[in-house]
Amino acid sequence: MNFTVYCLDHPDMVERRLENYEAHKAYLKTTPIKTLISGPLTMLDGQTMIGSFFLYEAERIEDVEDFVKDDPFNKAGIWGSIDVRPFIKRVDNR
Repeated sequence: MNFTVYCLDHPDMVERRLENYEAHKAYLKTTPIKTLISGPLTMLDGQTMIGSFFLYEAERIEDVEDFVKDDPFNKAGIWGSIDVRPFIKRVDNR
């Protein structure tokens, strides 16, 4: 099953995000679930990071929730909200 993870940062977290970026990237490589898509959410300028988006494939939502809970961005208090939802892919035009 696919799951989206939509995380919005607390205000003014760009510096803390950059300080924890290498640990975050290393952590993502340890995932027991399959990452299909990941990347930062930005303001309309396309540069200023304000959150994170992931599309995972996993057996259970709990596996995704547990993985996201231990992400260095979450542990560093960067994310103000985390929303995990099941996702049905209907179209993929890649």
